[in-house]
Amino acid sequence: MTVGVRRSRAIRAVARRIPRRAAIAAFLAVVGPGIITGFAGNDAGGVTTYTAVGARYGYALLWLLLLSTAGLVVIQAMCARMGVVTGKGLSDLIRERFGVRWTIVAMLALLVANGTNVAAEYAGIAASVALLGVPSTLSVPAAGILIWVLVVFFSYRIVERTLFVIILAFIAYPITAFIVRPDWEGVARGLVIPSLPAEQGALIAAIALVGTTITPYMQFYIQASVVDKGIGVEEYRYARLDVLMGAVLTGVNALFMIVVAGHVLFPAGITVDTAADAAEALRPLAGAQTQLLFGVGLFGASLLAATVMPLSTSYAVCEAFGWESGISKNFGEAPVFMGLFTLLLVAGGVLVVLFPQQLLVQLILASQAVQGLLLPIVLAFILRLAADRSVMGDAVNGRVAGFIGWGIAAIASALSLGYVVVTLLARG
Repeated sequence: MTVGVRRSRAIRAVARRIPRRAAIAAFLAVVGPGIITGFAGNDAGGVTTYTAVGARYGYALLWLLLLSTAGLVVIQAMCARMGVVTGKGLSDLIRERFGVRWTIVAMLALLVANGTNVAAEYAGIAASVALLGVPSTLSVPAAGILIWVLVVFFSYRIVERTLFVIILAFIAYPITAFIVRPDWEGVARGLVIPSLPAEQGALIAAIALVGTTITPYMQFYIQASVVDKGIGVEEYRYARLDVLMGAVLTGVNALFMIVVAGHVLFPAGITVDTAADAAEALRPLAGAQTQLLFGVGLFGASLLAATVMPLSTSYAVCEAFGWESGISKNFGEAPVFMGLFTLLLVAGGVLVVLFPQQLLVQLILASQAVQGLLLPIVLAFILRLAADRSVMGDAVNGRVAGFIGWGIAAIASALSLGYVVVTLLARG
């Protein structure tokens, strides 16, 4: 009997009722990976995408946000369940099930894409702090050192609690939305009435909106984090709730980003290319308070993702090749894990501080293209593993879950690949 079979049976065995107070305590002990992963998805690139969509099309594409959030719930829940049932990370399972060759391909693509995207997060940190007059030559190294010290010298529990504190910065977006007093009836219509303007730009915006919600690094991180935290089968129900909360809350915050831009920038005909542009545009239209709150949200989003993204990459690469990994381990116990994490932080900071802005933008665009190409492969791995009885035992996807999962994968893959193609053609 495999470990997956034994653990899946244990999951069913703990489906009994337990006292409410004990259930709350158990949930609080488990909560973390799902919420942190969800909010990390609203990184600097996510903030930029949601803001640009709202500025260009108002509330018209909000319905797509509902679909992409639902997709995030389904895929993240599969990864969390695989971590609980097998006790292994996603790249570890990919190597065991599909071989080293496929693993190397996936890891190289992930390393290139995530390594460049770390620079995008540093750029978001620099842009947000620049609103207060602090230059990037100070803010970027300070952020990098802070993140490095946190992960290298402290335990998983302390790192997780610190990330929870950073998440509090996201409250700036709902506060900003209520300050500007949007048309909530219009928001409701945008959520329930599908519409798509008949132009190429709207298609690109729709593709970007969905593609920025379900990204490869989030799937690697959620599963590795569940394993690293040591969540057992008896706690699976709480891990699933953690994933649900993380996906829903990140969708709600994305909603507020679109709403603010749709209410303030869209009527004024102001389009933006970056989140920093949005913050600058908000000042004359909605006041310095709104600009500052938007900048606080951008700082928190960028700092969170600048921590999670290199961690996700280090987890994935080390799991793939059987090297020791884990936040609670030191350099001597997990040299490759900590060394790769350090390298990604340093490389991202150097790109932002030393490279010309135009070259940095090109690198970020290239990394997004790689992420788009990698996403269909990662989703296919996840769905095949989640349906493999030799891996998951009785906890495999049912027919309905499999149908929904492959449908989401097909839509996400088509949109992501389409975004890559349209972007390359436009730049050609």
